[in-house]
Amino acid sequence: MMTTVTLIQSRDRADGIRRALSLLGENPVSGKDVLLKPNFNTADPYPGSTHNDTLSHLVRNLKGMGAVRITVADRSGPADTANVIAQKGLPDLAREFGFDLLNLEELPEADWVRFCPDQKLHWRKGFDVARPFRDASCVVATCCLKTHGFGGVFTMSLKLGIGITHKRNMLELHASFLNMEKMIAEVNLAYQPSLILLDGIEAFVDGGPMTGRRKHAGVILAGTDRIAVDAVGVALLKELGSKKAIMDKRVFEQTQITRAAELGLGVGRPDQIRIVSDTNEGQQHASHLTRILLE
Repeated sequence: MMTTVTLIQSRDRADGIRRALSLLGENPVSGKDVLLKPNFNTADPYPGSTHNDTLSHLVRNLKGMGAVRITVADRSGPADTANVIAQKGLPDLAREFGFDLLNLEELPEADWVRFCPDQKLHWRKGFDVARPFRDASCVVATCCLKTHGFGGVFTMSLKLGIGITHKRNMLELHASFLNMEKMIAEVNLAYQPSLILLDGIEAFVDGGPMTGRRKHAGVILAGTDRIAVDAVGVALLKELGSKKAIMDKRVFEQTQITRAAELGLGVGRPDQIRIVSDTNEGQQHASHLTRILLE
């Protein structure tokens, strides 16, 4: 099985997002209510959290693709979700661009579903998932390009899944340092995004997820396969020069990616990823990243 990840070189989010989605040539949102999952662990400035311009331009494009209703939904942590929503100015943004907001932390207990599949997980008794994500007909995920300084190694689209779980599950996750990356991948069994957009205009190449050592990457990625998008993101971090945990492993030896592949969440090998761009310079960059993936 092959999957495509589009790579657009741009400093302009409006231009980059439009081109990345157009080049991908897939429209999983037409005629559907869309649940949009951003990276709002905290309200730290991008890439500590999703840039508001990324969110607004993505919403605009999804509406142009025929999305009926868009709801931005997340659960922050360690910060309080209501405070993050306020600090990011999301209510004003929602009114301006016509989307709904859902604070998962305010869901009633009945809207948290225990997820405990048949296959053996590293979660002792499963984990609690927000019902809106279990029931959604279409999920779009938007992530940043960054490392994770507290056991996750990197935080991109697979790590976004932690925000659909209940805060009470975080104690087990954070206490399981040796298995944290595997547990991050396993959360992704609970939902399936139809589209992923990665804002890699800037990156944290060390530290993270809230603050870190920053480098300019100048790219927007789009795809439909979480493993593929994250693999290309890790290749970008290697290209930029990142921390030891990134640089000393092959991309598909990263535990999040290895475990996600074992679970059948997407591609299982780097040669199943096709990176495409829409300019000669962009395609040269794509070819270089492909070489890093295949090393």
